[in-house]
Amino acid sequence: MLSLEPWDRVWRRNQHLVAGLLRADPGLRVLFVEPAADPLHDLVSGRRPRRGSGLRTVSLDGVAEGRLRACRPTKLLPRRWDRAADRRLATGVRRAAARSGFTGPLLWVNDPGGAAVLALTGWPALYDITDDWLEADRTPAEHARLVRDEALLLERCAEVVVCSRGLQTTKGASRRVTLIPNAVEVADYRRPRPRPADLPTGPVAVYVGTVHRDRMDLDLCVATARALAGRGHLVLVGPAPLGSADRARLVGAGVVLLGAKDRSAVPGYLQHADVLVVPHVVTPFTESLDPIKLYEYRAVGRPVVSTPVAGFRDSDDPRVVVAGSDDFPAVVAGAVPATTAFPVGVGGETGNEVRGETDDWQDRVMRMRAVLDRLVGPDRGGIG
Repeated sequence: MLSLEPWDRVWRRNQHLVAGLLRADPGLRVLFVEPAADPLHDLVSGRRPRRGSGLRTVSLDGVAEGRLRACRPTKLLPRRWDRAADRRLATGVRRAAARSGFTGPLLWVNDPGGAAVLALTGWPALYDITDDWLEADRTPAEHARLVRDEALLLERCAEVVVCSRGLQTTKGASRRVTLIPNAVEVADYRRPRPRPADLPTGPVAVYVGTVHRDRMDLDLCVATARALAGRGHLVLVGPAPLGSADRARLVGAGVVLLGAKDRSAVPGYLQHADVLVVPHVVTPFTESLDPIKLYEYRAVGRPVVSTPVAGFRDSDDPRVVVAGSDDFPAVVAGAVPATTAFPVGVGGETGNEVRGETDDWQDRVMRMRAVLDRLVGPDRGGIG
C-alpha cells in the first residue's frame, strides 16, 4: 500500500480499509509505505530534519503481530536536483517488500508518485483515487509530473477505485472505475463520550479534519472566529500543516487550534460541538472529494453549517445548512446560541439518525475486497 498519509493515530481511509481487510482475512499481510521523509524540506521550513524510518511492525487490535508492517523512505534531494529521486524511492520500496517476504505482491497505489513503483516492478496494481491532484494548486513542474504519473496509473492499473461521484465522472470518462465512498465507524461515533478537557468552555463551533490550504478557506475561518467573538469559539481539530504566518493570523483572530487527535478521541469533539462547520474553499479540487467528515458529522447528529462543497451541498439532512462565504460567519454565529439547548446523546429527540450500515467502514471493506479479488483473479482464489 503506497499511502498519501502515514500510519499514525489519525486514521483516514487507508487505515480503515487496511485494518478491516486484515481483520477479515487471517492470511493477509500488508506493507504500508508512508510518504517519504524530506529532511532538506524540513530544514528549509524551520522544522527539525528527520530521516525516514526503517521497516517496523505495527500493532493492530485483532491482528496477529507481524502481519502489518510499515516503512517510511527518505527523499534526500528535491526532484529538480535529483532526476532519479522517484526511481530511487521505488527501488527502496521494492527492497522493503523483499525484506518483508513478499515475492509476488499486489500493489495498492493511493499516492500518484507510486507510478514509479509500478513502472519498476510490474506488480498487479490497484489505483485508489481519493483526491484529484491534477486540480490542486501546484507548481508547473509538479503538475506536469502528476499528469505523467496519473496517465501511467490509469493505463496500467488493472483496477481503479474512486471515492466520489465527481471522480467517477472525471476519471471514468476514459476507463472503467469502481466507486467506493468513504464511511464512518457508525457504532463508535454514536457511543456518548465525555466533553474533551481541551475544548474551550462555552459554545463551540467545531471543525474536524486537516487544516490545509488545499481545502480550508483561512480567510473565512478568520471572519467566522471574529463573528463568534464574545459568544463562543471556532475550534479546529486536526493536523495543521500551515506556515507560521497563517497560524499566527488564525490564532490572532481567536481561532483555537487543537492539533491532531487520536482517532478514539474524535467522536467526543464532534458530540460536544454546538455546531459543526465546514469552512472549505469551493474549487475543482474540493469538488473531487468525498469528505470523511460528511459521514462523521452525520453519525453524531449535530447541526452543521457548510460552504457549498461536494457532499454537504447535496445533503438532504435537515440539520445541514449550506451558506456561501459571504453569509457563512453570520450563519455560524446565529447557530451557536440556537443549538445550546440540544442535548448530547444518541437517537431520540436529538435526531441522531444515521443512514445505517451502508455508511459503515465494514461495507467499504467488503467492496474493496471484491476489487482485490478481481485483481488477483480466480486462479489464485482471491486474496484469502
